[in-house]
Amino acid sequence: MIVFNLTCSNAHKFEGWFASASDFEQQQQSTLLNCPVCGSTQVSKALHAPHVNTGVAHRLGERERRAKDDEKQYTNVAQEVAQLVEHLIANTEDVGDSFPEEARRIHYNETPERKIRGNASRDEVKELREEGIEVIALPVPKYRLSKSH
Repeated sequence: MIVFNLTCSNAHKFEGWFASASDFEQQQQSTLLNCPVCGSTQVSKALHAPHVNTGVAHRLGERERRAKDDEKQYTNVAQEVAQLVEHLIANTEDVGDSFPEEARRIHYNETPERKIRGNASRDEVKELREEGIEVIALPVPKYRLSKSH
């Protein structure tokens, strides 16, 4: 199968599929071709880049499909992370900069256990983990920081 870009005498552009180049010529000479817009039978090939099927396009197509699937995967993950962040924000208490102290107080049963979030430096997070306090960094989008929790 070969695809040609075609044009009619009225400059309408369209595509035609043929079994071969000679098939196109035969249909053109027999005036079997006509413009789908105006019906003109004066149809000729327009400038085009021919496509030759070498099998490479199939491999490239497969790579592109995989890339799109990867993109979808990352997009889906991003959406799920955003939903998780929203859920955690809605279901935790913001203790701000006092997070390390409050996390220790909860861990050592000095205050009732509850779900908290807040700010801590890398060193503070490292110290908390060394004490056996489970801490996770939460990627909160900047737009979300200004919202009330």
